[in-house]
Amino acid sequence: MENEIKKDKPHLFQKGNTMGKGRPVGKLNRSTEQMKLTIARAVNNTLDSIGEDLKKIKEKNPEKALELALRLLEYQLPKLSRTEMSGEINQKIQQISVNITQKSIDGDNS
Repeated sequence: MENEIKKDKPHLFQKGNTMGKGRPVGKLNRSTEQMKLTIARAVNNTLDSIGEDLKKIKEKNPEKALELALRLLEYQLPKLSRTEMSGEINQKIQQISVNITQKSIDGDNS
């Protein structure tokens, strides 16, 4: 019965089929590639006028302009990651002694 289905529908994928190798590893499909290209073009057009746009926003709402500038700055300067320092301290604390003497303030040198 299963062989009859395969004979009736030869277009179905069969295990071990080497006729169609498919898309190579890492290759994007056409729609994804076109979408990425469209987004890249839109970003490039925006980057040309971003300075002027920030100036216009600053005139109306300086706080919003500063917020946007700081958000854009994150893409220019990488954020510093937190680093965890660990280690052992193998030093002994030595005893510290301090001698305090009282001097006379009234000029008596005795």
